[in-house]
Amino acid sequence: MRRSAPLKHFVKTDFPNIFFCNHLIDSTSLSQFLSQKQISSKLNFDNMVPLNPSNQPGPQGPTPPPPTPQPMPKKKTSPWLPIAIVAGLLLLGVAAWLTYESMSTTRLLEQKVAELEESEKLKAELDVQFNKAIAELDALKGDNEKINALIDQQKAELVSQKNEIAGLLQDKKKFDAARNEIAGLRARVSEYVAQIEQLQSEQAQLTNDNLQLRQAKDSLSYTLQSKVAENETLSTVRAQLVSEREELTKSVQAGSVIKVKDIKVTGMKVRKSGKTAEKESAKRVDQLKICFTTIANDVVQPGKEKFYIRVINPKGETLAIDDLGSGTTVDKTGQEVRFTQVQEYEYANDETQLCFLWKPNMAFVGGKYKVEIYNKGAFAGSDDFELK
Repeated sequence: MRRSAPLKHFVKTDFPNIFFCNHLIDSTSLSQFLSQKQISSKLNFDNMVPLNPSNQPGPQGPTPPPPTPQPMPKKKTSPWLPIAIVAGLLLLGVAAWLTYESMSTTRLLEQKVAELEESEKLKAELDVQFNKAIAELDALKGDNEKINALIDQQKAELVSQKNEIAGLLQDKKKFDAARNEIAGLRARVSEYVAQIEQLQSEQAQLTNDNLQLRQAKDSLSYTLQSKVAENETLSTVRAQLVSEREELTKSVQAGSVIKVKDIKVTGMKVRKSGKTAEKESAKRVDQLKICFTTIANDVVQPGKEKFYIRVINPKGETLAIDDLGSGTTVDKTGQEVRFTQVQEYEYANDETQLCFLWKPNMAFVGGKYKVEIYNKGAFAGSDDFELK
């Protein structure tokens, strides 16, 4: 028995919603488009015999021959189906492309937002570090103008470094460099603070030293004033002692001084033969011959006596050469007197002429000279002579 049963197929297409640039393409619009062109197909199944146990061979009789198969009718295809499929594929492609672009844009925006947040974070950190540094430096200012000027210079350097870091923050590729510069800013501030604190410590030490020096100066001034007062007292006492000594020694010295007379100084020249000749020209004189005569003094005991000879040039200077016996002696007033030569002889309480030679091996100048003779620190006699 041949059975045929028609079967209808309904094609239903549902695309996902697509979001792009605020335009919405949904499945309802697509269904409305497809419903205008109804798609149907009719499948007829003829000469199809369902399986039945009664058709199976059995003991009741021979199996009837199978029915002859009938050709199946061709399926009718709607002309809009390919168009709908192509349109659906295009829509799927557009949706995929738009999704990719949307994701790329989202990632780019997220990256830009992250960069902006990082930049703002670094700017905020830079402002905090800069303001903190300025506050620390301002707190170190005091009365010292040099230190204050140094602090102002350091602040100007920090402003320049901050502007440089702000320029680095404009480029994301330079964020790492900006971080390093911010860390360097902190290190520089630490160096500045340490430098200022060192200078302030040194200044405090100098101030303390100056105070101690001032105190020591005041103490020395007081001590000096005390010493001056003591010296004045000692000078007064000394003057009194000198006066008393002078009074005591005047009589002794007046009686014990051996006076001299007939003082004569002659310019001499040593010839090639070794003999000496008297000369009056200063250019020709190379030595002086000094002669004088002692006066008898019965008060003085016989014995060795020293006579200090002082030759004074036209300029008022004492001619003296230490290697030739020149030196100093003390007169009866206690003052030192520079002498040219000292001579010693055995005094016998009589008048004796004494002569001495002074050979300075030096050139003499023309003019009036003076010779003074001292004995026992007292003036014994003098005379003038002239070299032309």
